[in-house]
Amino acid sequence: MNLSKRHEIFTRFKKANPHPSTELEYRTPFELLIAVMLSAQATDKSVNLATRKLFVKVNTPENFLVMGEIKLCDAIKNIGLYRTKARNILATCKLLILCHGSQVPRTKDHLESLPGVGRKTANVILNTVFNLPVIAVDTHVFRVANRTGIAVGKNVLEVEIKLIKFIPKEFHQNAHHWLILHGRYVCKAGKPECALCSINDLCDYKRNILKNNNSITPF
Repeated sequence: MNLSKRHEIFTRFKKANPHPSTELEYRTPFELLIAVMLSAQATDKSVNLATRKLFVKVNTPENFLVMGEIKLCDAIKNIGLYRTKARNILATCKLLILCHGSQVPRTKDHLESLPGVGRKTANVILNTVFNLPVIAVDTHVFRVANRTGIAVGKNVLEVEIKLIKFIPKEFHQNAHHWLILHGRYVCKAGKPECALCSINDLCDYKRNILKNNNSITPF
């Protein structure tokens, strides 16, 4: 895919949704950090259902430590991997208090040093909270980037590097939000809604199907 196609794709995304944002519900940087940690291998909907009640009671690192693991597990038990996530959240809260004055750190290295916080989560925080033009690659972004041809890669890091390289800089700030939403509602994993897609004339998906003798792309 050439630069002009990529530019047109994101121009259309921007026209349709000028100010995209995460669908996770939060009021503070700390709440977003917790929500993103909970969202791993879970839907935003399930996370929001839990945090709407949770954040009314606890919304600081100190509050979470007072709450403790048993009560936290009970509050998030409908979210996948909730036991591991509860332990990571409490360990992260301890580090935030001890090392960061109970504030969410502003650097990727410090964020990734927190238990349960990987590259994707760190990039979401840096982009959404601190307005840095980084791109977080989740399953939706990985699938859309590969399927459309915007950035083809075998793993999330390769895709992230290529997205930063190939997407025009003017779109970096909102790129991962557009790609996530497109993957969630249009370019779905099981069956992409090509007839409803605003970029289907620019996408490599159909061309790749024909090239592979009508076999379905793995992305």
